[in-house]
Amino acid sequence: MTNLYHIFGDPTRQRILAMTAQRECTQSELVDVFSISQPALKKHLDLLVNVSLLHVKKRGKFRYYRLNEAMYRRASQHIQQDLESMFDQKLHQLKHFLEEENHD
Repeated sequence: MTNLYHIFGDPTRQRILAMTAQRECTQSELVDVFSISQPALKKHLDLLVNVSLLHVKKRGKFRYYRLNEAMYRRASQHIQQDLESMFDQKLHQLKHFLEEENHD
């Protein structure tokens, strides 16, 4: 599975997800918003489509991109659970360290 932190950590992909959560967007509409080339934007879109975070529909000569809300929620929940687990582990380690310090 592609690293979710890599996907969500990129500011361009974050903006693409935010925009496509509001409405369907064509690639050309998205290119107009970003200060990157069309091929660079296409790489971001392809990655998001490949991990099912975006739906794509072809109508005529245009492709319309829209956030896959169900997959976005699942990915967000996975990250949240991962961070909570990591946080709990660090708190446990801190507690153990402090208990050892108190016994010395």
